[in-house]
Amino acid sequence: MTELEKMNAGLEYCYDDEEVDALKERAIIWCREFNALDPLDFEGQRAVLKANLGSMGEHVWIAKTFNCDNGKNIHIGNNFTGNYNITMLDIREIRIGDNVMIGPNTLITTVNHPLSPMGRRRHLGIAKPVVIGDDVWIGGNVTILPGVTIGSNVVVAAGAVVTKDIPANVVVGGVPARIIKEIEDDTE
Repeated sequence: MTELEKMNAGLEYCYDDEEVDALKERAIIWCREFNALDPLDFEGQRAVLKANLGSMGEHVWIAKTFNCDNGKNIHIGNNFTGNYNITMLDIREIRIGDNVMIGPNTLITTVNHPLSPMGRRRHLGIAKPVVIGDDVWIGGNVTILPGVTIGSNVVVAAGAVVTKDIPANVVVGGVPARIIKEIEDDTE
């Protein structure tokens, strides 16, 4: 298997492989293009996002600056607001539902590295997808780690580090994030 095939299969892969690097380099270029657009050129912003994300619904807005590792692994639903300085390390898929708001300085990462020093010296990574349900509000300065699924109608408090799956209809916060309270789903 190539390193790219290993990466896409969820196996350990070499993160500085030429094919893997090419994805990141392409993302650096299009993110720079997006971030350089006039902040009021909503049509231009939408066109760049539509051309470079895996999929995107209606009424999607992402503030500057936005950075990612690929773009094609990001899938965003309808009515999305992404505030300033969001980074999505989308080595694997990031799927975001409808009616989601993400606060500033948030990191969503699908990539991790070995605990073993020798594994890190060999430049190994392993990636797992992230899924975010509908009607989720993620506060500022949140970190979402690889392999996490966040249920629908969840509020993630500012500064939280989400290390494991979160069920629907809860507020979570802290490091690591834990359930603070249940909330009603009033969308039905």
